[in-house]
Amino acid sequence: WGFMKKCFIKTSLLSFVSSCVFVASAPAWAAETYKLDPNHTAVVWHISHFGFSNPSGKFMNIVGTLVLDEKKPENSKIEVAIPTDGGVSGVPKLDEHLKTKDFFNVEKYPSATYVSNSVEMTGKDTAKVHGKLTLLGVTKPVVLDVKLNKIGDNMMKKKTAGFTATAQIKRSDFGMTTYLPGLGDDVTLSIETEATISQP
Repeated sequence: WGFMKKCFIKTSLLSFVSSCVFVASAPAWAAETYKLDPNHTAVVWHISHFGFSNPSGKFMNIVGTLVLDEKKPENSKIEVAIPTDGGVSGVPKLDEHLKTKDFFNVEKYPSATYVSNSVEMTGKDTAKVHGKLTLLGVTKPVVLDVKLNKIGDNMMKKKTAGFTATAQIKRSDFGMTTYLPGLGDDVTLSIETEATISQP
C-alpha cells in the first residue's frame, strides 16, 4: 500500500505540474470580443446625382460584434446591423423619401446586416474583409477595405479598437433601381467605427 500511495502521489504531482506548464504556455493572445460603439460608428454613402454632384447620407446607431484576434487577425470576424430608418442626409424631405419603397423601404426592411466570412491581410494594419451584405431582403457578397487605426484604452479606460473601411456596391444588385441611370447605380461606402471590449 505504501508503494502504491507513493506512486499515486508522484503521478498526481506530475499531472499537476504538467497542467501548470500547459496553462503557462497557453497563448495569451486569445481572440477578444468587442461591441461596436454606436456613438462612434457610422456608415456614410456617396452617390452621383445625375452627374452634377455626389451627395451623401449617414447611418448611425449601428450595433454589432467584433471578434478580434490580434495575433492572427485573419481569424477575426464581425457581424453588424444597420438601422435603415435612422438615415440622415441633411435634407428632411429627402430623408423621408429614402424611407419609402423607392429606396430603403424601412417599414418592411428596418435594418441591413453585414456578416464577414473571411479576412485577407494585405499589410500590417490593412485587410480585405469578405462578407455578405443583406439589404432589402437581398444578400450579396461585399468586400471591405479595412485599416486598423489604433488599439488601446479609450477615455473611459476601456480597451478599444478603431477602424476605417471603404466599400463599393451597386444599389441595383439589391433591387433599388429608382431614377436609374440618372441617379447613380454605384454607391461608395465610407465607414468609421470604434469597438470596446464586451463586458461579461
